[in-house]
Amino acid sequence: MQRGRIFTSRNPNPSPRHKIIKEGISPPDASGWRGAGGEVISSKSMTHEYEISGMTCSGCASTVEKALAAVENVTNVQVNLNQSVATITMKSHIPTTRLQQALADYPSYTLAEKNGHYRASTKSENLFWKDGRVWGRASLNTLNCLIGCSIGDFGMIIFLQAFYPGTSMLVQMILATVAGLFTSVLMETVLLKVREQFSWKFALQTAFAMSFLSMVAMELAMNTTDFMITGGKAAFENPMYWFALLLSMIVGFLAPLPYNYFKLKKYSEACH
Repeated sequence: MQRGRIFTSRNPNPSPRHKIIKEGISPPDASGWRGAGGEVISSKSMTHEYEISGMTCSGCASTVEKALAAVENVTNVQVNLNQSVATITMKSHIPTTRLQQALADYPSYTLAEKNGHYRASTKSENLFWKDGRVWGRASLNTLNCLIGCSIGDFGMIIFLQAFYPGTSMLVQMILATVAGLFTSVLMETVLLKVREQFSWKFALQTAFAMSFLSMVAMELAMNTTDFMITGGKAAFENPMYWFALLLSMIVGFLAPLPYNYFKLKKYSEACH
């Protein structure tokens, strides 16, 4: 009878063990304290797997790994890019929401319990295009691309008209587009090498794969706008040329921006 009274609220000084049992939490077994649903509450060491969506390259996996490793009580993180799974070893139980908060600065990465139905975001689909933080990052990526494209594009046009004035307009546009693509990929490669510490080979592959379509759209928009206003002639003394230059750069920036936002928001394809 005395033992039975220990688990009731009439016991004036229940021990921590008795309080835990009363609240539906079982005493520890080999894996640690467990709640009423069987989930581990704490342990000397435990390992859980989580599904990670939005990763497309090793740079993404490295970013996720570093962010999760910085969470308090996390002792080890291993991210499998192919399986989109993060294996996390922790000193004590860490709520899934806390791990999701660690990825808050990277909105394209989503963490969820393995084989669970919990989703990090509860926003409806109509808010997909309303993420200001992603628009900001996509704009910065697009601006980097625009600078790289402009250097090669307009540099080639100026060079051809200065030294090879007889070059046909079609050839000029083709060579300008190729030059713009080359300088843009080169710039993105350098940024990836410096910022992400990628090898030169991997930085080049990543810059080409993730930025090429955006660069093509940008080049076509810029050259088409420039040609429609100036006929493709670089006349520095003509104010219309500078107007055309400014307008073509604005159009070149806006043309691929929604595409870059979409890639970043849905697939996180903007590691630079």
